[in-house]
Parts: sequence; structure tokens; C-alpha cells
Amino acid sequence: QVQLVESGGGLVQPGGSLRLSCVASGSIFSMNAMGWYRQAPGKERELVAGITSDDSTNYADSVKGRFTISRENAKNTVYLQMNSLKSEDTALYYCNARIRKSRYNPREYDYWGQGTQVTVSS
Repeated sequence: QVQLVESGGGLVQPGGSLRLSCVASGSIFSMNAMGWYRQAPGKERELVAGITSDDSTNYADSVKGRFTISRENAKNTVYLQMNSLKSEDTALYYCNARIRKSRYNPREYDYWGQGTQVTVSS
């Protein structure tokens, strides 16, 4: 099976920074599109940032210029550098990855991590 584990969340003051990490483990042939999502209380889950296998990135308008997504394929890891954090960034952040499990089967599967809490407050 495949498992995604996020880390790096916590409590930070407005204007501060955090770096989230998401490590994938298990039966992985290749990791294709990856992304970070977030869900605040009472709101729907939303895409924060995505990165493709060729390192093309996209961001939600609300985080452009403040957040940076990157990946390290050799470590099956995706990162989210978050700077200039605001109270409205407070949410549970989830990692998502589209993974091909076998060289013999081109089918890809979506996996989610369990989430890491980010709280921005003074």
C-alpha cells in the first residue's frame, strides 16, 4: 500500500513562516501530480498549490507570492513553503499525490495524507 505522511504544521504568528513536508512510502513506481489542499472549519477543502511531474506549478490566488510548492523525487517528498502567513491561512493542510504503483500497469491512484494543522494567531 501507499501512505502519505505530512509534517511541519504548528502555531505561528501572523507574518511568520512554516514549511510543510509530505513523504510518500510504500508501493511506488512513480509520483506524478502532487498538491497541497486545505480545509478550514465550516469551509470546503480547497487547492492551495499543485506541482506536476515536470515541475509546473499552480497556486490559489490567495497564496500567490507567499507560498512555494516544490518536490524532491528521490525522496518521494513534496514541500510547501509558507511565508507571510495570515490568520486566514489557518486550516488543516492535506497532501495529495497521484501515484503509479507498478511499471507493468499504467493506472494511477490518488492518495491523501491525514493532514497537519496550521494555526496563524497572535
